[in-house]
Amino acid sequence: MQPESSMRPLRLAVTALMLCLAAQTGAADPLISKSYSYFSVSGRTAADLEREFSRLGPLLSGTGTRHAGATRIKLGGSVDYENSDGRCRVTDAKVKLETHLTLPRWKDRKHASREMALIWDTMSADIKRHEERHAEIARQYARRLETALEALRPEADCARMQARVDATTKKIVDRHAADQDRFDRVEAASYERRMTRMLRFKAAERQEGG
Repeated sequence: MQPESSMRPLRLAVTALMLCLAAQTGAADPLISKSYSYFSVSGRTAADLEREFSRLGPLLSGTGTRHAGATRIKLGGSVDYENSDGRCRVTDAKVKLETHLTLPRWKDRKHASREMALIWDTMSADIKRHEERHAEIARQYARRLETALEALRPEADCARMQARVDATTKKIVDRHAADQDRFDRVEAASYERRMTRMLRFKAAERQEGG
């Protein structure tokens, strides 16, 4: 009996994150890309900047509100199957991850006081760190998904194999969404304390540097 090979797209159905599916080909490791875009804000005080974030920041469909930064995650891929000797197995899994970070830029930096520049530097660094961490969490799960799919045991037929692939994909994607949400909750709870600590540190650094 000659082996039969086929390639089918992964099925992802997730609403909590901006995830979608497209059949892809590529190397053994996940195909991972990251890009950036920026939106401009103006203002002379921290309150001004907060208002600009609420007015001009990226709109998240999950919350219906605008934020100081955002990370769009697009996860997709394909799976190759082989039907041989009455068993269907995964011969290759290819996962593709695209992350796009949207970050703020401050137009009034050159007119700002030293104190306001310090606040901006602290705030913008924290926003970027936060969004980069979202991208890193997504990268970890892309690798985890590809490894899990390639490790699946053969099934009696490819319909059952597809069902196993779908269930494995959903489980890992759901865990990904939960981890992203958990990270946001932890960050939100510690925001004020984190910003105060960083501002004090940067102010002390500036004083030491003259």
